[in-house]
Amino acid sequence: MKIVALGDSLSAGYGLPGQDAFPAKLAAALKAKGIAVEIINAGVSGDTASGGLGRLDWSVPDGTDAVIVELGANDMLRGIDPKVTRQALEGILKKLKERKIAVLLAGMFAAPNLGPDYVRDFNGSYPALAKDYDAILYPFFLDGVATDTKFNQRDGLHPTAAGVDVIVDRIMPKVEELIARAKSARGS
Repeated sequence: MKIVALGDSLSAGYGLPGQDAFPAKLAAALKAKGIAVEIINAGVSGDTASGGLGRLDWSVPDGTDAVIVELGANDMLRGIDPKVTRQALEGILKKLKERKIAVLLAGMFAAPNLGPDYVRDFNGSYPALAKDYDAILYPFFLDGVATDTKFNQRDGLHPTAAGVDVIVDRIMPKVEELIARAKSARGS
């Protein structure tokens, strides 16, 4: 089973050794459960949803069974119009659906200081898109980690290795659902 983690610095493992990045720790946690998967780290620090769409075809090679889409944090931090982010995420989901690749969409929450309209539009994009494209939704990638200083690097934005452990632990049920869906789709 080949899974691609298509994301930004949160997937790439910004500030961490490679073995502490989300894809590596997720693969190790799955292996510990007896689930053999290859997880390709297609995280690019600083990437936006539009950037992810632009590199989708070469970041998700043929033979990929499933994709974890973790994009949008940089869009929010830059104040990019939520409609632009939503269109890019929709483009990614549409292409992956056409390729019959199972998707786990990892959501992001907007900072409240961006205003209620921005927060509503940005936060609402993820559940709506997951529903429209039959993707599995994990509502907030940084659940249990965001704003907790013991799980974040000094910049307050990127998780420490311990923070990545929390993310992996919390997202695991959705990843197992993704694997089951991918196996079912390929008939194995």
